[in-house]
Amino acid sequence: MKSQITDVLGLSVYTDRAVFVGDVDDVVIDLDRKSIRALALGNLNMDIIDIKGYKGLQIPFRMIRSVGDVVLIRHIPGLFKQKQKS
Repeated sequence: MKSQITDVLGLSVYTDRAVFVGDVDDVVIDLDRKSIRALALGNLNMDIIDIKGYKGLQIPFRMIRSVGDVVLIRHIPGLFKQKQKS
């Protein structure tokens, strides 16, 4: 089944642990290899993502598990904020 790259634009991205990460804003293409390199995300869930001063995030294509009504990615160790111990 073939689909258009534009079909993923605007889809919500979740981890395989059902945590919302953000929405797909753009697709990063490797022209030399003629393949998708990453998905560029916006509307990030700042409650879980530990990046300072950035408004976007690129998810490497190898991290994507499936694409359908949403994009499902593998959990990314070190990306998510650590819970503060009281």
